Amino acid sequence: MANILNLIRNPALISKTLPPLLSAPKSHVLSTCCTADYTTTPATVIGPQSEGRSPPLLSLNGHHHHQHQHRYPHSLLQVNGVEHRYVQRRGMAKKWFPDKEYFKEFEGETIAYSDDKCLVPDDSARWEGWESEIQHRRPIERHVRNIVLNFGPQHPAAHGVLRLVLELKGELVLRADPHIGLLHRATEKLMEYKTYTQALPYMDRLDYVSMMCNEQCYSLAIENMLGLQVPIRAQYIRVMFAEITRILNHLMGIGTHALDIGALTPFFWLFEEREKLMEFYERVSGARMHAAYVRPGGVSQDLPIGIMDDIWRWADQFPERVDEVEDLLTDNRIWKARTVDVGVISAEDALNWGMSGVMLRGSGIKWDLRKTQPYDRYEDFDFDVPIGLKGDCYDRYLCRIEEMRQSIRIILQCLNRMPAGEVRADDNKVVPPSRREMKSSMEALIHHFKLFTEGYSVPAGATYTAVEAPKGEFGLYMVSDGSSRPYRCKIKAPGFAHLSALDYMGRGLLLADIVAIIGTMDIVFGEVDR
Repeated sequence: MANILNLIRNPALISKTLPPLLSAPKSHVLSTCCTADYTTTPATVIGPQSEGRSPPLLSLNGHHHHQHQHRYPHSLLQVNGVEHRYVQRRGMAKKWFPDKEYFKEFEGETIAYSDDKCLVPDDSARWEGWESEIQHRRPIERHVRNIVLNFGPQHPAAHGVLRLVLELKGELVLRADPHIGLLHRATEKLMEYKTYTQALPYMDRLDYVSMMCNEQCYSLAIENMLGLQVPIRAQYIRVMFAEITRILNHLMGIGTHALDIGALTPFFWLFEEREKLMEFYERVSGARMHAAYVRPGGVSQDLPIGIMDDIWRWADQFPERVDEVEDLLTDNRIWKARTVDVGVISAEDALNWGMSGVMLRGSGIKWDLRKTQPYDRYEDFDFDVPIGLKGDCYDRYLCRIEEMRQSIRIILQCLNRMPAGEVRADDNKVVPPSRREMKSSMEALIHHFKLFTEGYSVPAGATYTAVEAPKGEFGLYMVSDGSSRPYRCKIKAPGFAHLSALDYMGRGLLLADIVAIIGTMDIVFGEVDR
């Protein structure tokens, strides 16, 4: 196209390159804006609209080109003496379809190139699936990491703020790493800045399910350092409420353990009985939980009128409630499937891990501080110590059930043998005087003022005192420097030692078994974290 325009614009080039066109008929001469003339040769149009018409051919350099006219939808292009058809669709021109003459243009011998002239080899022309070299190599074995799961600290089966980092291979537990300290309140350090009287309420906040047992241990430690004699009636009251506290703890432990595994009914039945015992707490101390009832030298006040009769009536019907719970759990095949041979620990391992209480007795070791190291007149009472055989969760459940029955025996003996007398030691330098005495004695008023402002002094020394708490051996290592404040008070919590053995007891078990083991440990993080 560019060459044609150059020829049109430069007539001098046309005269040099084109043959003389003056001899052609004028009817076939194409007139343009230039002064040059172009010769045309007629050609026959083949197609549905030919009708014998001969569109003009424009001849340039020996090549003939059709003049573009709107009335001819089909034109012929002559290049190098060969006519070629091309179609021009103008406006409303009709469609053209190939005919026999059109197909003749493609007839002839097929040109085949040799292999050396072929652009693409024959073997490459055939499509085949791509094969990588990696397919022929040996697969690379890579290390598959196990699942690391955070159990808690907001998990309902954690029994507090326990964060348990579990390494799982599917449902199999390979490692159980307890992370504690989320309930740490620095109780031991706070006690160093309080008097012995002010430090007593901290005991209720440790194991907040077994309040009076903690108070009993603290009071015994101070009494041992002071050499203070406690009235027998006060000791009997301590023993009675220590066993009520033991039942309170086991009701909570068995109920929540069953709830974790899937038994909902025992939880409500046992909490109904627990509510009755909390009323006894409130009647003797004025508080349902943080009683501060057991104090150095005895108890804060005597039993209110009528409470012994109410305790007797409750103790008389309670064994039937225990039987009802056993009917639901003891022979239940689902309960046994979840607890039998789960969390097994031998007697030797239990001793090595520092276990105590039901966790130790469930493995077959008959160790109970109420029998081996009696305190507060426990030697006067007749009761049995249940022990297990296998050391699994099921044996520990049976031990707690039987311990509640033995606690009822002790409570009934306390009620039958309750002696008359005072409930506080007769030492106004340690025990505050009564209001009646302060109204008539100036000396009693002075003792009262000094006790609650300065506190009482404890001779310099150290002692370790332990009691058989519901969860195990709860001990205090008390160090005094002779002042009215403890120099050091180290708390031994049984749940701390039990929780440290969770990885050993749960390794190789299923994830659901970890819940059963935590439930049978009966952990409270108030005493674990302190």
